[in-house]
Amino acid sequence: MSSLDPEVPPAGEEVHLPGPSILPVLTGVGITLALVGVTTFIVLSIIGGILTLGCVVRWVKDTRHDVDELPLDAHIDG
Repeated sequence: MSSLDPEVPPAGEEVHLPGPSILPVLTGVGITLALVGVTTFIVLSIIGGILTLGCVVRWVKDTRHDVDELPLDAHIDG
């Protein structure tokens, strides 16, 4: 780059990625337990349902917290 070339702004904007989480795995385990419990023991369905519901609530809470931390000029499609 020579001294005559104008300074080029960065291409695009910074991408926000959520932090690592075990919640998707636990949600999958809960759904699996709930489905297996339908054909075997109803207790597994209850445990799986509680686990799934708890994970989904926590996941939504964490996502809302992450979105609240974004800068005000961030565009969210939805």
